[in-house]
Amino acid sequence: MASLNSDEWRAICDKFTNAQFLHEVESRKDPNNDPFRSKYKARELLRDIYSLLKKFDAGEGEEDAGAESGEQRPTEPPPDGQREHLFTRGFSGDSPAGLRAARLAAVEYYLGVNHVDTEELSAGDEHLMNCMKLLERCSASTENVSLFIHVRNQLGILWAGRDDTEMSQRFLEMAEFIYQHYMKEDGRPPTDMTEYFTTEEKLLTHQEKIKRFEFAYTHTMYYLAQVYKNLGETERAATYCHSTLQRQLKLNQFNPMEWALNAATLSQYYITKGQYMEGRHCLSAATVVSALAGEIPSEAAAQESETESERREQLTQKRAEIARCWIKYCLNLLQDAKKLLEDNIGELDTDRQEELKRARRQEEEEEKGRKSALLFGSEDTFDSIASLEEKVRCLIPLDFPEAREVFLVGQTYVKQAKEYFQMDGYVTDHVEILQDHSALFRNLAFFEEDVERCCKMHKRRIDMLEPICNGLNSQYYLLLRRQMMFEVAETYNEMMDLKLTLATRQADTQSLDSHTIKKFNRLCSSSAKYFQMFLESLCSPEGKFPEHLQEEVLRPALVARFRVARLQSQLICPLPSDQIANLNKSLESYKYVAEYCEAHPEAVSAVETELELSKEMVCLLPLKINRLKARMTANN
Repeated sequence: MASLNSDEWRAICDKFTNAQFLHEVESRKDPNNDPFRSKYKARELLRDIYSLLKKFDAGEGEEDAGAESGEQRPTEPPPDGQREHLFTRGFSGDSPAGLRAARLAAVEYYLGVNHVDTEELSAGDEHLMNCMKLLERCSASTENVSLFIHVRNQLGILWAGRDDTEMSQRFLEMAEFIYQHYMKEDGRPPTDMTEYFTTEEKLLTHQEKIKRFEFAYTHTMYYLAQVYKNLGETERAATYCHSTLQRQLKLNQFNPMEWALNAATLSQYYITKGQYMEGRHCLSAATVVSALAGEIPSEAAAQESETESERREQLTQKRAEIARCWIKYCLNLLQDAKKLLEDNIGELDTDRQEELKRARRQEEEEEKGRKSALLFGSEDTFDSIASLEEKVRCLIPLDFPEAREVFLVGQTYVKQAKEYFQMDGYVTDHVEILQDHSALFRNLAFFEEDVERCCKMHKRRIDMLEPICNGLNSQYYLLLRRQMMFEVAETYNEMMDLKLTLATRQADTQSLDSHTIKKFNRLCSSSAKYFQMFLESLCSPEGKFPEHLQEEVLRPALVARFRVARLQSQLICPLPSDQIANLNKSLESYKYVAEYCEAHPEAVSAVETELELSKEMVCLLPLKINRLKARMTANN
């Protein structure tokens, strides 16, 4: 059997080094009209290495594991199968035969990655599976365990790209098992794949070996998070994503803005689950880590350099996106507090409030217990993350001061998000931020006991939404405009109810002064106007209201009709004739809701409460109208 002398081995090592340099460094400089030039050159060098290894190192009776061998493709054992055989089968990893197989497998691996990178997926798959077949001859050990994991990571990515999530899952879960079993049973710094083609004086330090091995497993965790997300296993996906982010910080292997956006995105999962401590921690870490990307270049610097201009754009946008995640955090915290504290008519339940305040101490203790498994951070960031967390509460606010504290944090991030997502260029984003700002005010108002101050909060909502609503082009932003019409209408309606409550505390509606009546009627008419605008937006170009309402507008349309009916009946009129006219309009709107649901039974479940009240009013209003008519006749 032929063997390599030192010069021949050094030549192979040099070829491998050049191939790596071409693939990872030179390829970045390739022109757009020949984007894979360097990678093709690297491929030829890898093929040369493979041929040389086969020429000199082929053992007696060994078969070529190349694609032409026609061997059956190996498959991973099932998740519940016996996986430990990987560590006991075939050649020992440190034997000459084991090392030969690992070297050939490594070349197949790099050829596979090369073909995948040049968008030749079938050829890439073939080489990666050849790598797997060669490794089947060996037991997983210190000498080859890194390659065992890397090839499965690549196959997991490849099959995910083919939308075969289950196949991807099998490869990645096996990579996870191999890592965990190896670390439990052995744990020594494993050989890195590059060391198969490195002269002794260039071998990696133990520390660098560990770092690269851990980074490979971090990739496994990251890809598994994507797999579980695609399978709908959101809780498991979040756990793997969180662990990935922790490992990236610990190993100091991350891009600050990319890491920050991933952490901010993960926070939204925790928020929807009501896990605000976890959500706050992710957002605090995102904010701190995003700062590691450096200062945003000034406008002057951006104008002078295209690179600085792009950097300014990216940093500003991504920090604005993190700010929007903070807004959602604060908004959801206030919304959940409102749901927890409101009674069956939507007002603050003070008994429930006191009960929750008494339970607060136990909740704080539970928070401390959960936090230890959660923490992100390194020596550079841990204190900064903890400091930011202290400025934002994660427990449900139970009274106005606590709610206001959350509101102010949210409002700060609204301002930051709006600096980037301006109306000129980002209409949809800007409007959504305004809607969130309005919702922050609406939920804060729930905690406010002073009716006048409550009205002022709703007035702020009107001031920010109404001009934008009227300025939006319905042709391009119909859905957004409908949303804003409905919210403006509801806000005027809430203000009207509050003004009436305030006035009737001192006198009944018959003795209200003219100024109060005028203000009440103006709010009532404004609310009805925007509900009517919403309904008109559903009409055909000829102005005809649809006979059948689509599912996405069914409830809003029927609720708008119901609200218009209520508003028309609440207008305060000095003349009985005007009052009768308004009541007749109200009756027609109530009838529409009742008759539509009768004709379309599938609509009943969408508006059960409104339908019940509409039916009642269809019976009661004619009686009231007749009484008014009789009074008018008697007075004439």
